[in-house]
Amino acid sequence: MGWRVRAIRGAITVPANTAEAIGVAVNELLDALEHRNAINPAELVSVIFSVTPDLNAAFPAQFARRRPGWELVPLLDVQQMDVNGALPRCIRVLIQLNTPLAQAEMHHVYLRGARELRPDLSPV
Repeated sequence: MGWRVRAIRGAITVPANTAEAIGVAVNELLDALEHRNAINPAELVSVIFSVTPDLNAAFPAQFARRRPGWELVPLLDVQQMDVNGALPRCIRVLIQLNTPLAQAEMHHVYLRGARELRPDLSPV
């Protein structure tokens, strides 16, 4: 099988609506995703971050762009729908990348309170 575009999902909660807390969370999430998937930034197609409406102190992409090799990656920030009862202060990410691996070999990462979003994908 040749190279294909695949997707990796991840999410993390943030303790406060501050630029510092958002930056720490984004880096923790991307560190975990890069580690679990051996991501090479040169193979990234695009990355979309979404945040709950209660997070507006900073754009997650501004922290991703500071990572080595991520300077030229197309990044996008969007706001999630404001759904009653949704997990608060949550950052989600969708990473699209070129890889020879099958979709089943992608490792999604859900950290902190976001583990409740996908307990089937969150290690104990």
